[in-house]
Amino acid sequence: SIGAWCEGIANVLPPLDLDAAAGTWPVAGADAVLCVNMVHISPWDATLGLLAGAAKLLPPDAPLILYGPFLQAGVPTAPSNLAFDESLRARDSRWGLRSVEAVTAAATSFSLDQCLAMPANNLLLVFCRR
Repeated sequence: SIGAWCEGIANVLPPLDLDAAAGTWPVAGADAVLCVNMVHISPWDATLGLLAGAAKLLPPDAPLILYGPFLQAGVPTAPSNLAFDESLRARDSRWGLRSVEAVTAAATSFSLDQCLAMPANNLLLVFCRR
């Protein structure tokens, strides 16, 4: 559906098939990386691969943007997100909501610049490539 939504837009390339956990990606560089609703519905290795792959692609100061539901220390989690986390883990024990702190700790090539509250109890995490 991404291809259909972007059809006719001159400055957007067609989508690529990309395995975030793979050691190599089918692209040599990027100005930014945007990942929407993947971190919670994939194994932790996919998140680690995303962070490593983005670190290889992005130049210094470029953004890595993650969107989705996250847990956050000291911030109450919405009951709907807790139920969603339980449902994800029941389907696959490797899935589930990740904490902002765990993702930030794993993002060693990045600094977390912004953590923005979004609709439907989601967060937008904006990391900057060091």
